[in-house]
Amino acid sequence: MFEINEVQIFLSIISGILVGFSLGLIGGGGSILAIPLLIYFVGFDHPHIVIGTTALAVGVNAYLNLIPHTLKKHVNYKIGLEFTIPGIAGVLIGSELGLLTPGNDLLFFFSFLMIGIAVYMLKRKCIDLSEMQRKVSNSSRSLAILILAGLIVGFASGYFGIGGGFLIVPGLLFGGGLNILQAVGTSLMAVGTFGVITAARYAISGDLDIIISALFIAGGIFGGWFGARLAGKVPKRRLTQIFAIIVIIVAFYIMYQNYSVILYL
Repeated sequence: MFEINEVQIFLSIISGILVGFSLGLIGGGGSILAIPLLIYFVGFDHPHIVIGTTALAVGVNAYLNLIPHTLKKHVNYKIGLEFTIPGIAGVLIGSELGLLTPGNDLLFFFSFLMIGIAVYMLKRKCIDLSEMQRKVSNSSRSLAILILAGLIVGFASGYFGIGGGFLIVPGLLFGGGLNILQAVGTSLMAVGTFGVITAARYAISGDLDIIISALFIAGGIFGGWFGARLAGKVPKRRLTQIFAIIVIIVAFYIMYQNYSVILYL
């Protein structure tokens, strides 16, 4: 287990609050900052431990958020399983490759993923609560799309320790024929499962700090609650754009810190 001091404990809670706040405020993408926060803000210098730790935090938070969505009948467990089960295979493959990849290489590749996610967030149209019940035609139901999307997102989750909700929701919309609210609720099944399985695999290799993960979860719960309270009071589109720009800046910083990787390719 990674040894931590009082300052790092405090910074871990703050990191969790920041990630939870961004998730509650703009509804996605916040977990992409968990890894750089733990490395460059909290001071972890072991990327594999960070990935295992954040994967557990993301997974547990997703399962916690699954409860209220289930009570509101926003979760389609049948379609969720059709997406999640093949995704588990992707998680197992991704986590194995992630553990075999040197830490600096992982971070360098991760910076490109961050840029891709940020560009997606800049281009996508924000969906207001008034549009949450928009339905996709049942004819769009496609098991092939669910399986393929599950494998891809599962691999990314296992390799980088991310939640992947930004990819899961579109897959459930157009592969599962769900409306947006159902897709968001159902996506938490996959996010939770992928995160917990990734964390378990990293834990087997000793690359997980349960204390930091618990602190991160606690901070995330508080930050998520506060962000959700502000979500309807501020222009969501503008916030998403600002957040995406921050992600790009952080991605270039990570790329700069680990650019030596390309010297050995």
